[in-house]
Parts: sequence; structure tokens; C-alpha cells
Amino acid sequence: MHDPTLQRAMEDMEQDRLPQAIASLRLRVRLKPRDAAAHTLLGSALQRAGEFEQAIHHLARAVELAPQEPVFHNNLAFSLMGAGQNARARDHLQRAVELRPDYATAWIGLTSALTRAGQSRQAVAAGERAVQLRPDLSGAILNLASAYASLGQLDRACETLERHAHAPDVDPELISNLLLLLQSTERTPEAIVAWHRHYGEHTGAAAKPPLLNADPDRALRIGVLSADLRQHSVAFFTQGLFSQPCPGASFIVFNNSVPMLHDALTRQHRQLAAGWHEVAGMDDAELDACIRRERIDILLELSGHMAGHRLGALCAKPAPIIVTAIGYPNTTGHPCIDWRLVDSITDPPEADALLTERPLRLDPCFLCYTPPAQSPEPTPRPDDAPFTFGSFNASSKISETTAALWAATLAAVPGSRLLLKSQAMGDPDASGALRDRLARAGIDPARVDISPYAPDQRSHLEQYARMHVSLDTTPYNGTTTTCEALWMGVPVVTLLGDRHAARVSASLLHAAGHPEWVAADADAYVRVAASLAQDRERLKSLRTDLRAQMLASPLLDAAAYATRFHAALRTCWRSLCNAGTT
Repeated sequence: MHDPTLQRAMEDMEQDRLPQAIASLRLRVRLKPRDAAAHTLLGSALQRAGEFEQAIHHLARAVELAPQEPVFHNNLAFSLMGAGQNARARDHLQRAVELRPDYATAWIGLTSALTRAGQSRQAVAAGERAVQLRPDLSGAILNLASAYASLGQLDRACETLERHAHAPDVDPELISNLLLLLQSTERTPEAIVAWHRHYGEHTGAAAKPPLLNADPDRALRIGVLSADLRQHSVAFFTQGLFSQPCPGASFIVFNNSVPMLHDALTRQHRQLAAGWHEVAGMDDAELDACIRRERIDILLELSGHMAGHRLGALCAKPAPIIVTAIGYPNTTGHPCIDWRLVDSITDPPEADALLTERPLRLDPCFLCYTPPAQSPEPTPRPDDAPFTFGSFNASSKISETTAALWAATLAAVPGSRLLLKSQAMGDPDASGALRDRLARAGIDPARVDISPYAPDQRSHLEQYARMHVSLDTTPYNGTTTTCEALWMGVPVVTLLGDRHAARVSASLLHAAGHPEWVAADADAYVRVAASLAQDRERLKSLRTDLRAQMLASPLLDAAAYATRFHAALRTCWRSLCNAGTT
């Protein structure tokens, strides 16, 4: 690029002088409104600055001015995906690869856009082309694995990542994606934690925690790092904590979700926080520095290896104590995370060997649920409706063991049906693959109803009126779906498993006052489900009584939960202070 103005703007961007770059590029597009290169560079700078709507505007303008330039289509598509406009992104990426068939970056993006748009078979084809072009790029490998997973081919997805995970220079993010996928497989807990330890060995951690004012009783500054303080499962388990006053502590939030995803729950959390930082546009070093400037004593990391995590920013340990909580159903493997929030049901003492952190047990339940504000009232099933079991868990959680449990349950209740709903069900390829998987387990496809993804929270909750009993998945239980079902008056049957992810529903059901729905083995799972099916009067009573029972239970007692939570954090703090850290 030989244009001095654009060259200088690029240098400013490379040196993190975004305001200067944006100012000069804004002037340039005012003076030369048909300069496509200036528009696309300005769009890239605005995106880095977190001004996503303006970024899309200028990137789209570049495409209008130079429709034959594949790079411009690719850049616009990247911003559109960030805004959730996956179909538009797909169209621009398809145009980019038509214009340049060997454009690996566009093939990588197209894999992701097709996956998000519910076209998983086409996504796999695009991903395989991307890997063929650039087998050295972790982005190509990651997106292909994601496409396989969307199609229900979890083992193939894991194998794709595992082939590259032992490379000496492996991208830790590749291992992180593998860890998330492993949660839905039936690998042993020991094998899965071994992969988490492998991740820890590749983080490049060199902890340099800030100096500590080692007063065990002073007021604490608690940082909260999350991308999910919005309409997301995690937020249903943080609202109660944020809403409760806690003398001697204040919350400072480091919000990693892009502004386009902010909503009423984001605003609610922001109003309750003592400080708030938008960090989605920061790199790891900048986020580390931001946390240090706020003099955080205890940092709550709420994502683990889930989408939107910032584990890479924790490798120098920007707070004296880091606690991982709520969002991820396993240990993190990260050497700079000290504690993991659990309880005695999800993680009994014999499970300590499966953790790389110290267990911070918060009994009776490590979670506290806050139902959606505009929840519909529970609606009874009509007396003449066929008996319907259901699951609204992600289809990736429907393992072979789960399918076998459900097949035995349906066989024990003649004439019963199975209702399924998840986001992936909108993809005909994914839903077809799921039907095939269930059929192999012995479930007649004619007994399975698949519901499309609901457009909003209220209509999603209303769908629970279509089922009598919810059947949990294993070895990866539901969490939000378990609470939602109970809130809508639907009992949940779960199998007590051999790891945290397989014991979360047991913890929730104990806290809600219904341990009798927790089965010790497969035969008991079928017996519990069949027993509920045989007592329609009991189910009618539960439909109207469960919500009140939940409101009176520890599962929804935010005040008591917050007291326990803060006491647990204080225990962590005193432990560090008493150890004489300086």
C-alpha cells in the first residue's frame, strides 16, 4: 500500500493508536468518499475499537465500491458474524471464494458462517477445503471440528483437534476447543482431565501476581470476567449474586461480549456493579493491565473453556486469587487459576484428583437460579394428550448412553413420545443425523417430535407445556434447562454420573427438594421416569406446585446464596493472607 495516508493509518493501528487512525481515516473518506480501501481500513479500525455498527457500515460501503475485491467481502463478513448476521456473512464469503477459489481465509470464515446458519454439511465441505489449502492454520482446523460437531460427529471433531494438539507449537485455543467438545463425549473423567493438564502445559503461564495488601478483613475488590452477562445461561445464575448487598466487597466487571449483544440483562448487571469495563476489543496484555489497574483482589472467571473465554489473559495472573465458577462444567487446567466453585454433590472429596484447582465447595448447591422476569405461567397438558417425555438440552449432549436410556424409557411407557428442541434442530442435516442416532438406539423416529428453536425466552418456556416429564442427558447434564423445566412445573429425571458435568442436575434437584428424581443407575432412571408417567394426578399437582416449591428452596434463595458465596471468597482471601504472600 503506497498511499501515505493509508500507510500511516495502518502504522497507527499496528502501534495501537486507534483514535489517531480512526480520525485520519474518517477525514479521508469525507474527502474521498469513493475510496474503497479507506472505507475497509476504517471499518477494520472501528471494529477493533468496538464500534461495530459503524464498522459494518464502512465495510459494506467498500464492497459496494469494489464488488470484485474478495478481501472486502471477507472483511465485511467477519463483522457481520460478530453481529450475529450469519446468513449475510455466508453470502459475502461465498462470493469471496467464487472470486478467489484459493482464498483460504474466506474458506475458514465460510465454514463458520455456514455452521452458524444451520448448514452443517456444507460447512464440513468448506472446512475440509480450508484445511486442504492451509493445514497449518489453527483457525481452519478449529472451524472444521466445529462443523463436524454441529453435524453430530463429535468423535470426528475431537479426532480432528487431537491430531494437532500434541504439536510443540500448538495454539492453546485449539486445545481449549477440544476440551469443550470432550464434555459431551463418553471419554473417562481421567482421560478428560489429562487433556486439561495438557492445556495447562501449553499456556505459557509465567505468573506475576500484583502485590498484596495482606489484611484478611479489609474490603475486597472482586473482579468478574465474562462474555455472558446478557441473555445467556450464565446470567441466570449471576443475577442473584449481583443483586444482593455485600458489606466489605464490591464487584468490578470486565465484560467480554461485544456491544451488539448487550441487552436488558447486561444493563441490569451494569447498574449493580461498582465498576464496568468493556474488554472485548482488548488483547490479552491490555486486559491483564486493565485488571491490574483496578487492583482486583479476587477475580471470578465465569467462562472456563466456553465461547468468549479470556483464559489467555490470565497467564501472568493479574489478581492475587483467581476463581473459576458457574460457566464451565470441568476443571480448567489453567495453572494460574487457584479455586473452582463446586459443591459436595457435583464434586465429592474423591473427585479432587480430577481438579487442577482447589475445590471451593458451596453447599447445598454451587448455583443459585434466577428465573426470567417475564415467565409464562405453567400450563397443564390436556388429559387426552399422549404422554410426552422431553429434552431441551443441546443436541450435542445426546450421547449414545443418553439415547439408550431414552429408548428404554420409551419402551417402558407404551405409546409415549419424545419431544426435542435445541438450536441445532433448525439445521436439517443436524436434525436428520440426530434422528438416525436415536433410531440406532432403538427409538422409532415416528415417536420423536423435533421443535424448531424458539425466537425468544417466553416462547421457549411456553414449549415446556408440550411435555409431561423432562429427561436429562448424560454424561453432560442440563443446567439452565433443568431449572427451566422445574420452573415450568415439569419434573426432571437425571442419572447420577461419575463427573461434575454428570452430577449438576443431581445437585439442582436436591436443592429444589426433589432428590427422588435422581437415579443411581440406568434401571433406576427408567423406573423413576415410568413411575412419574403412571401418576397423571401427581404430574398435575406438580405442574402447579413446583414453582412455589422452587421459590421456597435454596435453589432460588439469592440472599442466603450470596452470604455463602462471599463467605467462601473471604475464606480464600484469608487463606492467602495467612500464607504470608506479599
